[in-house]
Amino acid sequence: MAENIAPPAPRPDGLRPAPDRDRAAARRERGPLWRHVLGDQLRALRHARAETLSETAGRAGVSPQYLSEMERGTKEPSSEMIAAVAGALDVTLVDLTLGVAQSLQPSHVDGARAATCRSAYALAA
Repeated sequence: MAENIAPPAPRPDGLRPAPDRDRAAARRERGPLWRHVLGDQLRALRHARAETLSETAGRAGVSPQYLSEMERGTKEPSSEMIAAVAGALDVTLVDLTLGVAQSLQPSHVDGARAATCRSAYALAA
């Protein structure tokens, strides 16, 4: 099913912006992707353990290249792959996911949104 996507608005000089610039601007407006923050978390955990990609990847049962792609946010890993790497880094999937979620939260969450989040977590518990 094709989506109707409006073309970008013309620039004041009459030229259209390059598509890559449109995508980059949209990414900045949306904020970071979950997979990028996940990758940052995985890399930080691996570095904290002073491990190489090969060491961590070997314990997780993935290739060093795959782990590198996860850390750079170029892979959209399955939950099984994320759990395997989390286990190799001696963190739970829950702790890893919470760390990613906390990194994605704005530093100043308004009261209504915070209350909604607390309510949702209370219901899930």
